Amino acid sequence: MKSDFKKQIQTYSAKRGVFSVVTVPRLKFLMIDGHGDPNISQAYKDALTTLYPVAYKLKFFSKTELGQDYGVMPLEGLWWSDDMESFTKSRDKSRWDWTLMNMVPDWITHEHFDAARHTVAKKGEAPALEALRLESLEEGLSVQTLHVGPYDDEGPVLDEMHNAFIPSQALTMTGRHHEIYLGDPRRTAPEKLRTILRQPVTPEAG
Repeated sequence: MKSDFKKQIQTYSAKRGVFSVVTVPRLKFLMIDGHGDPNISQAYKDALTTLYPVAYKLKFFSKTELGQDYGVMPLEGLWWSDDMESFTKSRDKSRWDWTLMNMVPDWITHEHFDAARHTVAKKGEAPALEALRLESLEEGLSVQTLHVGPYDDEGPVLDEMHNAFIPSQALTMTGRHHEIYLGDPRRTAPEKLRTILRQPVTPEAG
C-alpha cells in the first residue's frame, strides 16, 4: 500500500476564497535555508537541486528496504522578512529569507537521512548538501487558504489574511508564513498554479 500523505493529512487541503482555522500536526521535513529573490538567487537554485535528489533517495529506500512506499510530497517554503510588508505590499523579494522544505514520513530517521545524503553526495549533483537537515516542525493552530494564480498575486490575499481575518478571530500571528506548492511552475500556466498559504497563529491574551 502506497501512502498518499496529501490525502491523509487534512491540512494539505484548503479552499479558495475561504480562510480556515486549522491545527497542523507535528511533521518531519528535509529543510534548507537561504536568502534573497527566489527568481534569481543561486542559493535558491542550489537548494532545489539538493532537496529533491535526497527526497527521492529516501522514498526509494523506504520502499525497497523498509517496505513502506509513499508519494514524494510537494515543495514547501517558510518565508519571512524583517518587514512583513515586503510580502503583502512591496513584494521586495530581495529582502526575503526562506526555508525550503519537503515532508518525509515519521519513520525516516537521521540514520536514513545521513545514508541518503552520502549516496547523493557521491554523484556530485547536489551543491548544498552540507546545508540540508532533517527536522520536525509543529505549527499547531494556523490560518490557511488556497491561492490560485501567479505567486506575485498573493499580496492582496495575504493582506486580507493578516490584517482582516486573523484579527477578526481574536488571533495573533506567530511563526513564519508558510506556502505549499501544489502545482509545478515548470509545467503549469501561472494562472492555474495552486498554493496553500498558511500563517501560524495564537489566541489573543485576555
